[in-house]
Amino acid sequence: MRHWGGSETGQRTDLPSDGAALSRISALQEAVGRVIKGKPEAVKHVLVALFARGHILIEDVPGIGKTTLANALAKAVGLSFHRIQFTSDLLPSDVTGLSVYNQQTGGFEWKPGPGFANVVLADEINRATPKTQSALLEAMAEEQVTTDGTSRQLPSPFMVVATQNPAEHHGTYPLPESQLDRFMMRIGIGYPGKSDELEMLKDRESSDPLSRVVPVMTLSEVKDLQEAASRVRVDESLAGYLIDIVERTRVSDSIELGVSPRGSLALFRCAQALALVEGRDFCIADDIKRLVLPVFAHRIKTASRGTALRGGVADAEQVLGELLDSVPVPV
Repeated sequence: MRHWGGSETGQRTDLPSDGAALSRISALQEAVGRVIKGKPEAVKHVLVALFARGHILIEDVPGIGKTTLANALAKAVGLSFHRIQFTSDLLPSDVTGLSVYNQQTGGFEWKPGPGFANVVLADEINRATPKTQSALLEAMAEEQVTTDGTSRQLPSPFMVVATQNPAEHHGTYPLPESQLDRFMMRIGIGYPGKSDELEMLKDRESSDPLSRVVPVMTLSEVKDLQEAASRVRVDESLAGYLIDIVERTRVSDSIELGVSPRGSLALFRCAQALALVEGRDFCIADDIKRLVLPVFAHRIKTASRGTALRGGVADAEQVLGELLDSVPVPV
C-alpha cells in the first residue's frame, strides 16, 4: 500500500522527540484556551493552520473574540507579531512598507511595514479597499513583497490571521475570490456558552488573561512541528477520497465555482496537521471530513445564493455537507 506525506517505504515516521511535540502542542492549546473560553475547536483550527503553513480567516460578529484569539496565539508561540487595523484610508504601503528619502545620505532607504513579522494580524480586513487588500496577496502566496521592482523575503514562518465582520455590516468590502483562496481556512467562533461566559467574567475581575500569556514554544520548535506535519502519512486511498470530494464540487449542479487545486492542497496539508495536533503520524478519513467545511466553504460559489461570503455561508456549508454524504468513505 502506498503512503503519501511520509517515507516512501511506508515505515513509521515518528513525531519529533518521542512525544515531546505532543507536550508542546498541548501546552500551546492550553495557553490559548485559557484566554478563549469554551472554544477548543476554534483554537485547534488556528493551530492546524499554523502547522500546515497556512493563513486563517476568522469571520464573526464584533466582540466575539477574533482579535483576542489571534493575540493569544502570537504571544503563546513566542514569534514576532504585528497588528494592522484595516480601514478605508489604509494604503498598500502602510502594509508592505516603502522607500523613504534620506537627506543626509542623499538616497532612498527601505522602511519595512508591519507586514514583516512572523504572525500578522489583519484586523477587520474587509474594511480596507480592494487595492489595499491585494497588498497581502503576494505576501500570503509567496512569503515576499515586491516594491519599487525589488522583492523582499518575509520572516519564516509567516502567517496571516485575518479577522472580518460579516459582509453585510456597514462599511465593509467583500473579499474577492482570489483573496479568499489564499486563506487556508475560514472559521467562526460563535457566542460562548453560559458557564464559559461566566468564567470569562470571573477571569477578568482583576486582570486581562491575555496579559498573563507567556511563550510556550520557540521559533525553532514551530518550524520543527511544521516539518513534522509535512511527514504525516496519508494513505493513497485517503488522497483519492479527498480528490473525489473536490471533483464533486466541480460537477455539482448546486455549485457554480468548484474547489481549485490550491484548495485540494490546503485540505491535504490541514489533514496532516490535524493528525499531528491529535497525536498521530498518520491521517484517517475523519481528518478530511472534519476539515471540508472550514477549508472549502469560502472557496466555492453556490448556484443559488452567490458567493459563500456574501450572506451564503450557511448555504455553502449545507451544499458541502450534502455533497460529503454522497462520497463513499474508503475502508
